[in-house]
Amino acid sequence: MIGLATGPGTTVTLCAVSVESVFPRLEPLLPRVSKPVQYVGGELNATIKDWDATTVRWALMYPDAYEVGLPNQGVMILYEILNEQPDVLAERTYSVWPDLEALMREHDVPQFTVDAHRPVGAFDVLGVSFATELGYTNLLTALDLAGIPLHAVDRTEDHPIVLAGGHAAFNPEPIADFLDAAVLGDGEEAVLEVTELIRSWKAEGRPGGREEILTRLAETGNVYVPRFYEVTYLSDGAIDEVRPTRDRVPARVVKRTTMDLDAWPYPKQPLVPLAESVHERMSVEIFRGCTRGCRFCQAGMITRPVRERSAEGIGAMVQQGIAATGFEEVGLLSLSSADHSEIAEVTKGLADRYEGTNTGLSLPSTRVDAFNVDLANELARNGRRSGLTFAPEGGSERIRRVINKMVSEEDLIRTVTTAYANGWRQVKLYFMCGLPTETDEDILQIAAMAKEVIRAGREASGNKDIRCTVSIGGFVPKPHTPFQWASQTDPDTIDARLRRLRAAVNEDRKLGRSIGMRYHDGKPSLIEGLLSRGDRRIGRVIERVWRQGGRFDGWTEHFSYYRWLDACADELPAFGVDIAWFTTRERTEHETLPWDHLDSGLDKEWLWADWRDALDEQEQDDCRWTPCFDCGVCPAMGTDIEIGPTGRPMLSITPVGKGSPVRNPSLSSGV
Repeated sequence: MIGLATGPGTTVTLCAVSVESVFPRLEPLLPRVSKPVQYVGGELNATIKDWDATTVRWALMYPDAYEVGLPNQGVMILYEILNEQPDVLAERTYSVWPDLEALMREHDVPQFTVDAHRPVGAFDVLGVSFATELGYTNLLTALDLAGIPLHAVDRTEDHPIVLAGGHAAFNPEPIADFLDAAVLGDGEEAVLEVTELIRSWKAEGRPGGREEILTRLAETGNVYVPRFYEVTYLSDGAIDEVRPTRDRVPARVVKRTTMDLDAWPYPKQPLVPLAESVHERMSVEIFRGCTRGCRFCQAGMITRPVRERSAEGIGAMVQQGIAATGFEEVGLLSLSSADHSEIAEVTKGLADRYEGTNTGLSLPSTRVDAFNVDLANELARNGRRSGLTFAPEGGSERIRRVINKMVSEEDLIRTVTTAYANGWRQVKLYFMCGLPTETDEDILQIAAMAKEVIRAGREASGNKDIRCTVSIGGFVPKPHTPFQWASQTDPDTIDARLRRLRAAVNEDRKLGRSIGMRYHDGKPSLIEGLLSRGDRRIGRVIERVWRQGGRFDGWTEHFSYYRWLDACADELPAFGVDIAWFTTRERTEHETLPWDHLDSGLDKEWLWADWRDALDEQEQDDCRWTPCFDCGVCPAMGTDIEIGPTGRPMLSITPVGKGSPVRNPSLSSGV
């Protein structure tokens, strides 16, 4: 029996642990680093299992700091699904800050899990969820600290299978050298299939070693193993061909799609962080996918078709999640939550259920054309009116036609006027800079729109104490979208436009003082674009940046634009290309793109036609309510759009006592 201290006042007893915990070596280092609580584990609803009682062991990583990684729904869902299997163990690991990294290297402490502080190198699988490409250097840090060879070809069957997932896995080519495999699409069923293949291979005595288990994974058609594909190039630097090098490996890898979300009501017991995190709430994904057709939005394209969770299923998840966590806010998540066909029933049912308690409801972002004041009032029934967030994305109606964001300025003004008239005092508007065909005038229209919002709000509310915050991000072209062929706008142009916008906002101080602006310069966006649409040649750049100290590139204080430029200048000329070739160059119709052999279900000819429609400023309707536009997903994936009404209403639940949500006192922090 071994007693393992996993957090303040928490001790977990492990039986017959054959893999040594690194905590005795880690603990003395924690007083010397910032936010040490993020490394100790012991969160409410965390799971620790007996190592020797399990057959397949997963280390799940979100390659960013604990405060960003712990709330991630994808990792949380897979963690729970895997740990429900009696012979499977899953633990979590996050990126360590540079201060702890230095001490770990000095004191020979390997990359560890926060659950039982086991060394990551001892697991069967290191599953890494990439929401953004700027986490690539953090992957290399984790591999190196874990003692896992950086390059997949140097690993033996004694090393974990390094398996990528998440949205960035739809083009894993820039990190192909470092990955053993990648899963495209939804992970709920995929991780169980991967687990079964590993379980069987191990039971058979590991025949054929690492090569054989990777081949079995590739044979499924849903797992991409980069080493089994050869890439050849043309003299101009473009890709000539990507072809499999094994008979048992398919030419194309297709995404997994989980259709019945009610059958997968995860997470059932969400993790509650010990340290402050970016989202202090319990979240429920109310539907997956989007058919709005925003041409810039990779998430909306690659998660098609729309699949709604029933009102009954949402209500059950909210009830169980609140009881398991004690959170006082419930986020109803999706790419466009107000588009759920039963959103009125869902919000009213939840507001009725939790009225008089401390539980509040929120939608992370609301489309202007899906908003109504009744919905907003239901969300704010418990007295919380923190602010409303809308995403017009483009400043002018012309650019909104280009990106297929079908929202008029009249719609926006009418919506925010209604909000201000009903007691809201804060509105946040999201935009992008650097969109295809964008001009200075398109960006300056953002200032005009924000001023009109303030004017209308003051008139509607009879109050000058209102605010409008304008938040602007740099546009990054993404794979599997109509904009995958677009030229990315260079940072100097973006920065110049943002300066003009700032000046335009401040021209009228009476209005400008009520308008806040938040934006980053264009440099990180260009590097994200390099990693987003890069191919295997970018792996050399990533490794050089990492060796020169690159870490946490998604954080302004750690990001170095010139480190990336220097690495590109050192590594890319040998291939006859440069950073502009991957970023600011417009692609041609028949060019082989690095991800063409990775099938998201979207027809490439349809994407090209939509790209041409964008250049002609032609809009496309939402196919949920109009005839099919032949994007290809439903027939290619054998799926279909699944929306309500389901005829399964939310069950009425009476809270136990006023002022506090229902709690289950039997829940504990360990299993």
